[in-house]
Amino acid sequence: MALLAACTGSEGDPVAAAPPSAEAAPPSAEALHVVLQIGEVGGYVPAPYAAARLPVVTVYSDGRVLIPVPAPATAGVPAVPAIEVHHLDGEGLEELVTLALEAGVAEEADLGSPSVTDQTDTRFVLHTDDVDATREVYALAIGSAPGGGGISGVTPAQAADRQRLSGLIEQFRDLPDALGAARVRGPEPYPAEAVAAITSGFIEPSWGEAPAERTWPGPELGTGIPGIAGCTLLTGDDAQQLLDAAADATDRTPWRGPDGQRWSVLVRPLLPHETGCADLPLA
Repeated sequence: MALLAACTGSEGDPVAAAPPSAEAAPPSAEALHVVLQIGEVGGYVPAPYAAARLPVVTVYSDGRVLIPVPAPATAGVPAVPAIEVHHLDGEGLEELVTLALEAGVAEEADLGSPSVTDQTDTRFVLHTDDVDATREVYALAIGSAPGGGGISGVTPAQAADRQRLSGLIEQFRDLPDALGAARVRGPEPYPAEAVAAITSGFIEPSWGEAPAERTWPGPELGTGIPGIAGCTLLTGDDAQQLLDAAADATDRTPWRGPDGQRWSVLVRPLLPHETGCADLPLA
């Protein structure tokens, strides 16, 4: 693949690699990098939820595509989000990059600013051997209506550009349809090997009763992100123990630590390119 041909740089630089076939061994940690990521940043979001927020989609150079599964309509936000993994072959990955470019991820035209407050920015990041682009769009869902939808701050032309970016996100809802069934395998559950426990002092719910209290099963809770939210990294058996204990918990579940203090806990699976609390989004 010319677009995603292997390249090397100085230490610490991203290293691109063509995706392997289904039979090939997975690339080394040094070779793996993010090709495309789309996520929400900013907005009026409490600090623990901002730190625990998952990208809308993350595409890796080995062909893996990680997409969070929409949470069921239940009382409270699930403490452990579900993530699906799709696998693309080389042609599928190349086509996905083409779709991102056609959607305008690497373009720089002004996309306007809808006259609404406290909304998130949608951040698109694309990395190949030829492209290194980041594009952010404020209130993408609101300002993408045909013709601008009568929203102040967005022209019809800007709304059309926003629609292209929104359309790219929609294509991830059905990858076999977008890329061709032969180019996509899966989905399957994402096997997280490490998690970050995002903690904050427990506050009794303002409506309904809190779920039954649980005992914190992991190591000592750390601060991790001073002034933002508590964050504790768990790996190996500790991570699996927490995933099992919190499988049916929500953000309304109280957890009692060894010191007797009660906490709210959100369990954020770390993605393949993340190593700890410092990699989590803070806004």
